[in-house]
Amino acid sequence: MAIVKKTYSITDRNDAWVKAQVESGRYATDSEYLRDLIRKDEERQSDVEAIRAALIEGEESGLSDMTPDQIMDKVIARKRKNGEL
Repeated sequence: MAIVKKTYSITDRNDAWVKAQVESGRYATDSEYLRDLIRKDEERQSDVEAIRAALIEGEESGLSDMTPDQIMDKVIARKRKNGEL
């Protein structure tokens, strides 16, 4: 993957935060920290889009005949089957 050099302006407060993250040893450089922030934002956006799609699907599926307890039991059974519980 190619590296593209960029220049960004940030506030003194933001700069202090980035420097503290590097000094903590979690990141080797400012650039490494910023790349990690971008990756995390990409993941968050992907999660938000998946949730939106699920909400739209649920809304379009109409009302359920199941009671809230039946829905909860079904969710628990699915999670057990998938090894999530």
